[in-house]
Amino acid sequence: MSTLPRPRRALIIGGGATGLVTLRNFIERGDFENVELVERRANIGGVWYLDELNEIDAINARPCWPSPAYPGLMGNVLPEFLSFSGHPFPPPPTSPDQPFPDLIQTQSYLRKFAEPLFATGKIRLNTEVVAVDQIGPDGGWKVVLKDWTDQGKGRETEERWDAVVVATAWYDNPNWPETEGLDELRRKGIAKHAKIWEGPEEFKGKCVAVVGNANSANDIASQLAPVAAEPVFRSIRRPNMHYFPLLPHPRLHDVAPIARYSLGDNDKAILHLEDGTEIPDIEHVFLGTGYAYAVPFVRVLDENDKQTLKQLCDPSMRPRRVPSLHRHILYAHNPTLAFLGGVVSATPFILGDLTSTWLALAWSNPSAIQYPDTPQARLETEQTRLETIESLIKSMENPTSLLAYHILGPEELPYARMLREEVLRIKPELGEGENKLIEWSDSMWDTKEAMFALKEEVLKRVQKIARAQGVVENKT
Repeated sequence: MSTLPRPRRALIIGGGATGLVTLRNFIERGDFENVELVERRANIGGVWYLDELNEIDAINARPCWPSPAYPGLMGNVLPEFLSFSGHPFPPPPTSPDQPFPDLIQTQSYLRKFAEPLFATGKIRLNTEVVAVDQIGPDGGWKVVLKDWTDQGKGRETEERWDAVVVATAWYDNPNWPETEGLDELRRKGIAKHAKIWEGPEEFKGKCVAVVGNANSANDIASQLAPVAAEPVFRSIRRPNMHYFPLLPHPRLHDVAPIARYSLGDNDKAILHLEDGTEIPDIEHVFLGTGYAYAVPFVRVLDENDKQTLKQLCDPSMRPRRVPSLHRHILYAHNPTLAFLGGVVSATPFILGDLTSTWLALAWSNPSAIQYPDTPQARLETEQTRLETIESLIKSMENPTSLLAYHILGPEELPYARMLREEVLRIKPELGEGENKLIEWSDSMWDTKEAMFALKEEVLKRVQKIARAQGVVENKT
C-alpha cells in the first residue's frame, strides 16, 4: 500500500498564469476537499497584470508589487502555446501579419479564464503570504498572511493547510552581477534592473548602456536606440541566440563585457570593459540579467534534527536553485510542498497546465500518479540534473548563463513527455477532445523553435513600416 501523502486541503500562492491554471486543474481534475488561491495584488494575471499608477494606494500604506512588464509589450509566444487545455487563446486582431499577442490581449485572456474561478469563491485578492512554515514531519503547513483589502489594512492571520503550492515565479528577486563598482552605481541611481523598465521616454538624449542580450535587454536596447544619445551601448558576452531576436540598428553599438564600473568626477559612470576599453559619461545602465531563484518566505524542517526550521533557499548555493525538488515540482523531504512555474520555459502556459495536472493527480485519490516514496529516491532527479549541468559547463570555454538549474533547454521536451504520459495513464480523456493537453511531439517542438525566427520576421516588417513613416526604430 502506498505511503505517499494525499493532502485534502491545498493552498496555491500566486494568481499569475500558472497559479490560475493550477486552481482550475485542482478543482476539475483533482480530488480535494478544499483548494484556494491567494494573490497579493489587486487583480490576477501575475507578470501580465500591469498596475496603473492610480492603483498604488499610498494613503493606506498598501504595498505595491509592480509587474516587470511595460506598456506596449509585444509577446514572443504564439497563441497556441498560450492556450490552456479547453481554453484556446484567440488569434490577435493583427494576425497573420503580427501573430504574437501583446500585454493587453494576454491579460484579457487570463481574466476571461479566471471568471469561472472567481465564481467559485476560491480566489482571495490583496492577500500577501509572508511565511510558510513546515509543522512537524507530517503536520502540514502554517501559513501567515496579510490582508491588504480596505477592511484588512494589513492585518495578519494564520492558517493551516495540508499542502502548499508556490506558483510565484522569481520576479521579486532581480539578479545583480557581482561586478566591481556596481553597488555604488545602484546607490547613485545610475544602475537599474530591467524589472523597473517602463519605456524610453525619460531617456531621450541620455547616454545609456544596456547589459545582456536576452529578451529584456534586447527590448530595452531596441526601444532606446531611436531616442537616447548615440550610440546606445550594449555590453554582451556573445551574439544573441535565436531565442532572443534583435534586429541591427545603426544607433546600437555592441561592446565587450564590463569588468568593473567606476564613477567619474562628473558623477557619471565609467564602464571598464574586459578588452581594456573605457567608456565614460554614462548616465544610465540597465541590466537585463534575469532573476534569482529564491522563496524567502518558505521555511522547512532541517533534515537532520527534524525540529529546527531553516530557510529553504540559500542564496549562496550554486548552482542557484530551489533545492531538493523531485522533477522540479515536489520538495523531496516533504512532498506536500510543491513549486510550479519555476522551470524557465519559452512556453510557460502550456507547461504550467501540464505540471499542475500532474501534481493534482499525484496528490489525489483514487488511482493517483505514483512517485518515489523515500526522500533519497526523490532526490535522484536533482542529482542527475546537477551532474548534467556540471558536464555541460566543463565542456564549454565560455559557458552561457542559460546553463542554469531551472532552464531545461532541450531537456524540456522529454521532461514534458514523461509527465504527460503519466497523466494520460490516469486520465486518458486528457489526450483527446477539447480538453486535450497539448502533445509534446517533435512537430510541436519544431513549431516552437521556429517561433523565434517568425518573431524576427515580424520585427523586420514593423521596422520597415516605421522607416516608411520616417521613423527609425526596432521595437520588440
